[in-house]
Amino acid sequence: MPREHVESGRVELRLKPEDKAVLARAAALERLDLTSFILRAAMPRAQAVIAEAEKLRLSERDSLRVLDLLENPPDPPARLVRASKAGFTLE
Repeated sequence: MPREHVESGRVELRLKPEDKAVLARAAALERLDLTSFILRAAMPRAQAVIAEAEKLRLSERDSLRVLDLLENPPDPPARLVRASKAGFTLE
C-alpha cells in the first residue's frame, strides 16, 4: 500500500555507512548537527545553480537589438492605443 504524501520539509538521504561517518565526524568537529552541516554546504551551491540557470544570455547581435529598442521603441499597436483610451487596465 503506498504511503500518503505529507509535506513536512523532510528529505531522506541514503548514504554508505562510511560516507555518513565522515559527514558525522566533520559535523561534530564543526559543532553542528548533521542536517546543519549538510545544509551549510549544500545551500550556497543550490543558490548558485539557480542563479546561473536564471541568467539571461544574449548574443552581441541580440544585445544591440535590445539597446536599440530601448532607445527607439516602436509605436504601440492600434489595439493597445484603443484599449488605453477606453480605460482598460491590466491586472
